[in-house]
Amino acid sequence: MNKLIYCLFLILFLGCSKSETPMESKASSSKVSSYYTCSMHPSVKESKPGKCPICHMNLTKVEVEESSHENHLHSEEAPKAVVWQCKDHPEVKSEVEEECPIDGTMMVRVHNSNASAVVASVKLRKAQLGHFKPSYFPVTSMLMTKKVRLLGSVLQSEEKESSIPARIGGRVEKVYVKSTGSFVKEGDPVVDIYSPKLITAGEEYLLARDSSKNSKSREFKEMVSQTEERLKLWGIRSEQYESWYKQKKVPKKITIFSNTTGIVRKRNASVGSYFKEGQNFFDLSDLSDVWVEMDVYEREATLVEIGQKVELEFTSLPGEFVTGVIDFINPVLDSKSRTLKVRATIKNSSGKLKPGMIANAVLKIDLRGSPLVVPRSAIIDTGKRKVVWVKVSDKEFRAKTISSGFESDGYVEIKDGLKEGEEVVIEGNFLLDAQAQLFGGYEEMSDL
Repeated sequence: MNKLIYCLFLILFLGCSKSETPMESKASSSKVSSYYTCSMHPSVKESKPGKCPICHMNLTKVEVEESSHENHLHSEEAPKAVVWQCKDHPEVKSEVEEECPIDGTMMVRVHNSNASAVVASVKLRKAQLGHFKPSYFPVTSMLMTKKVRLLGSVLQSEEKESSIPARIGGRVEKVYVKSTGSFVKEGDPVVDIYSPKLITAGEEYLLARDSSKNSKSREFKEMVSQTEERLKLWGIRSEQYESWYKQKKVPKKITIFSNTTGIVRKRNASVGSYFKEGQNFFDLSDLSDVWVEMDVYEREATLVEIGQKVELEFTSLPGEFVTGVIDFINPVLDSKSRTLKVRATIKNSSGKLKPGMIANAVLKIDLRGSPLVVPRSAIIDTGKRKVVWVKVSDKEFRAKTISSGFESDGYVEIKDGLKEGEEVVIEGNFLLDAQAQLFGGYEEMSDL
């Protein structure tokens, strides 16, 4: 009987001695495993040293710290949460359906995208932490002002185009304007014409005026007034027909004067040419106002609006800045250049700006709302998706895919994938990326 009791006591003692304490259990839950891989082909994993079967390079030993309580977040995807946002102000969001606080309309229902998927997780060992000096940035909201740089050129304003027309038919006897590009002021002589109809009207004026002077009849006074009005409508100035009356003769060649000011764009008149009523002797352009036409790339076309101010610097006037206002936006995008034409009207009272000159423009645009932003250096753009490394602890980091918006002054708008306050790695993220790729930490490597 005593021997039986002794055996039972021995079995209980040995069982207790083999059981682990909580500390021992916690320590055993974390261990370091190793394998051998190729630095050029991280998909190769061997249990012993040797050569890479693909490129025949020596395999490198890799030690990985494993924890039984660690979350394996490869290909983890955040659930699609239902979100409500303002229809005309998508930056304003809510987790419940309610009225938009800006315009009072009911919010529309949207879903978060899969941009917040965790695609990699890296846990650094103590030896690695000694060489890893990261910098962090907390995801925050801010007002964004985007500077859009444009290239433009000076054009003559179509609103300032004018002409010197023939108000009565006749033959050109003399041309005072030398060539295209000549500057013509209002009141300058432009051509001498021979017009039988105009000469007849001048003789009727002389006859009516003599008759009015001799009889002082009201009918003759009205006739004088009518003939004067007709001569004025045909481009004859008062001092001209006053001179005719003094000389008692209408000249065969009658001078026509400019009715506007501008630069000759097209010279139609030449000696001996006949003109009908309504045809233009000259086409003019007034350069007191000029247009600056600029190209906006497609990705920024939706930001440009009429009334926005643009700062211009011209290649021919270095150091001089001119402010204009966008007053025209072409409704159609150029399918070849993928750009949108916009225009600003600039005062050119000095006449320094000439059509064809090149202009460098800067358009400052205040983006709506206060979106979440991170520095540009925090984003690793693989071409197919954009990845940001988020700090979990001092030695653990996770890679999340994000959806980004506009960029301004080194900061990028985050549309989806991150929450305010999360710390993202802005220096050292490429080392984490290399670590994940080398050790096969990324899921779906072909998608990168």
